[in-house]
Amino acid sequence: MSTGSNPKHETRRPDGAALFIAIFLAALAGLIFWDVARLGEVTGYSPVGPATVPKWIAVCLAGLAVWTAVAAFRRDFPEREHQEVSPVLWIVGGLAGQMLLLKTAGFSIATGVLFAATAFAFGKRKLWISLPVGIAICLAIWLVFAGLLQLSLPAGPLEHLFL
Repeated sequence: MSTGSNPKHETRRPDGAALFIAIFLAALAGLIFWDVARLGEVTGYSPVGPATVPKWIAVCLAGLAVWTAVAAFRRDFPEREHQEVSPVLWIVGGLAGQMLLLKTAGFSIATGVLFAATAFAFGKRKLWISLPVGIAICLAIWLVFAGLLQLSLPAGPLEHLFL
């Protein structure tokens, strides 16, 4: 008989991240069930109504929540790598910058800021290069959408040069 302990079952505590995901899935399923309950059952000639698909989605989410919770308590998830927070913060900051600049600076500049922040997060540290490149790429995208496809994207001072 071996006296060594199995490292997979050293602790009895559930996997916290997996348990959080299970709780989130269950809450999402509950929200969908609550929203579906507010829909009136409108069935005419067919038993399928506006609540049918959301009910099945909620059932599937509830099943995934139970499955994930069981796996969390059994600690069946593989070991996760260490997560770097800095790149995530750069990307989230770029998204926030884009949302803040979209109406005032226009699509090209705002999305160019997002491009540069994302490039920085992925290791391209030269913002003085990635920002103008991002703005140029986004301006080209804006020209395709606004000019060729006749779709409306927010226009700023740079886009007004091409209107």
